[in-house]
Amino acid sequence: MINGSVYLCLVGLLLGIDFGLKRTGIAVTDSSMIIASPLLMVPSGELMTWIKAYHIKNKVSGMVLGFPLSVDGTYTHLTENVLLLKSALEKEFPDVPVFLQDERHSSQRASQAIHQLGKKKHGKDKGIVDKVSAAIILQDYLNERGT
Repeated sequence: MINGSVYLCLVGLLLGIDFGLKRTGIAVTDSSMIIASPLLMVPSGELMTWIKAYHIKNKVSGMVLGFPLSVDGTYTHLTENVLLLKSALEKEFPDVPVFLQDERHSSQRASQAIHQLGKKKHGKDKGIVDKVSAAIILQDYLNERGT
């Protein structure tokens, strides 16, 4: 885990966020925080507004933000943007922890999963790939956390 080895005991829902400059994939856990499911794709310019509205209607206990790193572990062209988003989320939602989760290969894994489900034409649909990637990032976090 990127944030270190400390995990909080959370109750409610976790949001998974796969941030992109144009589109952001969103995933959510079940109330037991065991299974991550794709939710939707949000235009990145509308992300904060969407999260605020979702947080009002649902008990969001934490957010897991995909942390983009290159294969060798160095920052990518998106890493600084994700760190800025993390700071903005922490400022806007001070009582909601924001965790970083390594997202290397999540988009490729999402495309493969969609393809294996027999939805070849959807494997190239960026919106579907984004939200499935968010679910993979969130599920990886859950698996590392030991739920």
